[in-house]
Amino acid sequence: MKDMALWNEGDWIVAIAAVILTAFLVIGALAITRPKEEVMGHPKGLYVLFFAEMWERFSYYGMRALLVLYLVKHWLYSDGGASLIYGAYTSLVYITPVLGGWLADRYLGQRKAVAFGAVLLTMGHFFMAFEGDGSGYANDPTLNIFWLALALIIVGSGFLKANISVIVGQLYPRTDMRRDSAYTIFYIGINLGAAAGTIIAGYLGETLGWAYGFGAAGIGMLLGLVVFVLGKPLLKGQGEPPVPAKLKEKVAGLNLEWLLYLVGFVGVAIIWMLIQFQEAVGWLLLVSGILLLGYVLQQALYKIADNSGKVSDGSTSGVFYGGVGILLATAAWMIIQQGADTIAAIGGVLGLVLVVAACVMETGKSASDARDRVFAMIFIILLMPLFWGLFEQAGGSVNLFTDRYVDRQGVPTSLFQSINPIYIILLGPVFAGLWQFLAKRGWEPNTYAKMGLGIIQMGLAFIVLVWGANNFSSANEAGTLMLPVLFIFLFYLLSTTGELCLSPVGLSAINRLSVRHMASLMMAAFFFGTAGGNYVAGFMGTLMGEGGHGGEITREGALEVYWSMGLVAAGIGLGVVLVSPLVRKLMHLDTLRDDDVGDDLLGQSEGPGEAQGAGIHPETRPQG
Repeated sequence: MKDMALWNEGDWIVAIAAVILTAFLVIGALAITRPKEEVMGHPKGLYVLFFAEMWERFSYYGMRALLVLYLVKHWLYSDGGASLIYGAYTSLVYITPVLGGWLADRYLGQRKAVAFGAVLLTMGHFFMAFEGDGSGYANDPTLNIFWLALALIIVGSGFLKANISVIVGQLYPRTDMRRDSAYTIFYIGINLGAAAGTIIAGYLGETLGWAYGFGAAGIGMLLGLVVFVLGKPLLKGQGEPPVPAKLKEKVAGLNLEWLLYLVGFVGVAIIWMLIQFQEAVGWLLLVSGILLLGYVLQQALYKIADNSGKVSDGSTSGVFYGGVGILLATAAWMIIQQGADTIAAIGGVLGLVLVVAACVMETGKSASDARDRVFAMIFIILLMPLFWGLFEQAGGSVNLFTDRYVDRQGVPTSLFQSINPIYIILLGPVFAGLWQFLAKRGWEPNTYAKMGLGIIQMGLAFIVLVWGANNFSSANEAGTLMLPVLFIFLFYLLSTTGELCLSPVGLSAINRLSVRHMASLMMAAFFFGTAGGNYVAGFMGTLMGEGGHGGEITREGALEVYWSMGLVAAGIGLGVVLVSPLVRKLMHLDTLRDDDVGDDLLGQSEGPGEAQGAGIHPETRPQG
């Protein structure tokens, strides 16, 4: 062990993180083992979920902090290749909750889905510790184990990611005002795990060896699984299968439950093949995005009753299905052509016009607050690819930029990704208090305006980074211009405040506006938008190399792209703020009843980002 007298900044940072993490674990163990039913006014089950999710985030973000560096330095991928793998991987992590949420809603229940997901994640993180001989991706067959590890993590996240937050809501009655603080506590657990995992696993991976970093992430996930399994009695029967007897029915000679687990492993095999062809992931996202949003609109237009209780007669369905069909045909044409051309542009515009026309015609036939809320949620979901495409540069191109062009003063590169979750822990309560302060005075922005402000701040993060690089950089001994580390802290500060304005706010809006039978579907669509953004992030990372063709990221190439990103994002964010009153009208918050909230998501609040959407607590009305 290194003598403390020789410790540098990175050593002290990881030691402090370990002490803080240990303190939380000791306090949590003492709290959960107390004989009382509640701790600090909340059921003990909340803290079981807190620590289970904390360890899951420890493992995920610890591995995420190392991934691009590992791909470039160990597997010898080009910067562009590593960025695209990173984008494909993180996008699939967010798309698989579509399947995991559906299986949990219909068959497994959230608890079994979370437990199965945790098992897959634990396996995946441990497989990441197999490094091979270091000869690079072109010569080392151990690369297949690496792809298997990614596949296990992707599918495991699909079963765990959306479902564990659902159980948090199920611990409380629908009108329980403790839900706000419960999600704040849960959100802190997420970011405590993210910060600790990034620091500890990142430090071990960069200083002792990649296997140590990924092994630490695997141990973290294993601890999360143990906490969740042992804490089952404290969940008070929440998250159980909707029809337990159905899981015991025989299908193809197997219990349905075991068949569903087998489906999960088949999914691992499919993802194992898919992740090796990153461009195919992009096309998959395009096609499945059309299908998913098409299905959401189909449900809104032809399955949801209007305000008088009547369902549409379907007279506009030909127009709608024709539009969706043209969009799918256009996507197929783009896949064949390996890109867009004039025919694709015409087909895309025509398909969108037909779909929008069907929506306008249905809206003109009858008024439906529930249908309008679906439209509002779609507007929210469409912002996700833009924001996360910029935000997720942190784990990709910004990670490589920090490694090469920032004066880190001896701190390992991966540790800088812990700045974001630390800022969230510090600023989350500040934003919660800010929204309440503004709401009491009638100054609080509406939900969509907040999301626009979030995009503006994300754009400003890149503008400030480029400004600092152009005006304050100094040459190191090798003659390379190095950015002062202060501007990396400013970049993460602005991206974090943008995240707090957008992510928890959007999450809450989706949960609050969803009708009962579409709650998990809309959450899946929300995550799908995030998935699209993650893939966009990886693709944009390929544009910063020599000649913009996926080579090594250059300082000038990165700054040029960052500047364009910042200006475009700030402009779009301003536009979102300007149209936000129109989107707010579609939400019909004045008629939102407590029973409208999804019965599985149970009115999840906006975590530390906001106490209630737009400062409004809709009154509940007796049903009758």
